[in-house]
Amino acid sequence: MEEASLLLKDESFSMDKLEKFRIKGAFNTLYYVPDFINNREEEQLLRNIYSAPKPKWTQLNNRRLQNWGGYPTTKGMIEEPIPEWLKQVMKRIDDLNIFGGKQSNHVLVNEYLPGQGIMPHLDGPLFFPTITTINLKSHAVLDYYVEEEHKDIRQETKMTRTKLASILLFPRSLLVVKDEFYQKYLHGIEEQKEDEVNPNLLNWDSLPEEIKSRTITRGTRVSVTIRHVPHTRRINISSLCRR
Repeated sequence: MEEASLLLKDESFSMDKLEKFRIKGAFNTLYYVPDFINNREEEQLLRNIYSAPKPKWTQLNNRRLQNWGGYPTTKGMIEEPIPEWLKQVMKRIDDLNIFGGKQSNHVLVNEYLPGQGIMPHLDGPLFFPTITTINLKSHAVLDYYVEEEHKDIRQETKMTRTKLASILLFPRSLLVVKDEFYQKYLHGIEEQKEDEVNPNLLNWDSLPEEIKSRTITRGTRVSVTIRHVPHTRRINISSLCRR
């Protein structure tokens, strides 16, 4: 049974307000919004996520996940129903108008246990080049990498991966990644149980004072990634049943 209406705070939060949360400097297509949702809203989201039917979870080697809205492929995505409790969160993201005039239509929920992570990767061209992630329950440090080609002494082409920057994703925060930062830089989470909170983090200035210059222990983290899949189609079930 779905939770009652999720009343997200500050319904007027818009792209204009998002601008003040832009990470300054070279990383001008990266935004970090602390406390995008409050404690009650986080609890309601988690209650709905963990109330989902067991078959909705897909178990991977390093995490488990839920996929809502359909399964994106190179041929597009066949739309699937999205529950109301997620639609309300999606609307809050859509109000930012960051998908080129389109609305979000896909949600990926990931659960990471302490010590779990994800290899550096690009989300690729299946999605509109903007990704939004609401972080729940525990923190994580998201690392960004640049990958460059070079030739070794045998003149064979090799790829070199260098860590570029890191950002601490605190519970109830929102991360928005757009354009060049989405398309060019790989992102990943190291498989470790503790993280050092140091001034090298991109969002150091917006972090709580009580965790700065400390080592913090990871708990179970849940991420809710909301995005837009451009190439989608619907299947009319009723017409199929009449065949």
